[in-house]
Amino acid sequence: MQPDETKARVTRAAWSVFAAYAAAGFAIGTLASRLPAVRAGLGLTSTQMGMVLLLWSLGSVLALPLSGTVAARLGARRSAASASVVAGLGHLTLALAVALGSAPLAVAGLFAAGIGEGTWNAATSLEGASVERRLGYPAMSRFQAGESLGMVTGSVVGALIAATGLPLFAHLGLSATVAVVTGVLSARAFLPLLDAAGEAGAPAPRRGSTVRGALAAWREPRTLMIGLVILGAALAEGSASDWTGLALVSGFQTSESVAATGVALFYGSMLVMRLAGSSLVGRLGRVATLRLCAGAVLAGLALFTFAPWLPLAMAGSVLWGMGAALGFPLGVSAASDDPYKAAMRVSVVSTIGYTAYVIGPGVIGVVAAHLGYRGALAVVAAPVVIAMVAARAARPLPPVTRRPTAAARPSRADAARRRPAPAGAR
Repeated sequence: MQPDETKARVTRAAWSVFAAYAAAGFAIGTLASRLPAVRAGLGLTSTQMGMVLLLWSLGSVLALPLSGTVAARLGARRSAASASVVAGLGHLTLALAVALGSAPLAVAGLFAAGIGEGTWNAATSLEGASVERRLGYPAMSRFQAGESLGMVTGSVVGALIAATGLPLFAHLGLSATVAVVTGVLSARAFLPLLDAAGEAGAPAPRRGSTVRGALAAWREPRTLMIGLVILGAALAEGSASDWTGLALVSGFQTSESVAATGVALFYGSMLVMRLAGSSLVGRLGRVATLRLCAGAVLAGLALFTFAPWLPLAMAGSVLWGMGAALGFPLGVSAASDDPYKAAMRVSVVSTIGYTAYVIGPGVIGVVAAHLGYRGALAVVAAPVVIAMVAARAARPLPPVTRRPTAAARPSRADAARRRPAPAGAR
């Protein structure tokens, strides 16, 4: 903790990170719960819907490689606030596109939303990792429980509003406004990131140094393996967000409100698991926790995909959500073990993870045209198994101590004076 950072300021920053995650999760959960309405309003097939969702994810992936550099230069506060506004405008554009029946405008809105959401998530993750180091205990999963809480709230509200028949434009417009206002206000309490020298509030690094740091992070085997862990977790979470509602409507001929309840159950189980994550990691360690979660995803996927009855599929969704909960927060914590390289490494692992949102929608959408939505979700199992193997890379690094600066390094004369005198001279 820096000298000018009181415990109250750090605590306030921790709650602000939670609130920022919650705001982003609320917007995403609201949209995920209304995807059946989006598809119906635009008149899309399963393959076309997959391609539309692909553009949503592509915006995030294209923004993420630069997010570490942007946050290092502008700070997490300004990066997060600006990105939340971009995300909100993207959601509003999508709502307008559905009202007009314009698929191209919907693609543009989702692409903009993806850019905003990806940058917002990266900036908030960097701030969360920085606050976690100041707190001195693993707190990232609790921070990201805010995202799950927001998703649960958004999907539950979505289920209720879907039952009332409120127009999609009004619904998404209201949720976007709530998310943006919360995102901007929460960012005001963010603390400065630690720079490459371990100091807070230092001048922004030169452009060349941040670019070199980003390129170097892409050549680190440990960082790339952690990226695979996040990739598996992101695909498990993203596929549920995109396809659970559609799969329940298609597979069980249920109503949109019941399907939205299934999405809420998934997010609710993620919330519970993230709140319990710190205790679980304290007992089992990162690696064992990640592997246990991957096993839960595989079991939940199997139950959801092959269950003949709706209640059993709902139970699979709960198990699936519990397993998907901790991969991203633990991966971000592992990438942030060295505070001097955290910004660039978090950018790398987030970029790798977010490719799941690019690969997943298109692949699942194509497979769904042949096997149905539930059958197509089985493809998620392969990257989850890879993540289970790669989890070994998340073992904590030894504590990193700050190298003394030239000014703090003792001179030769001082060193000679501090050296004990020979026994004969005493």
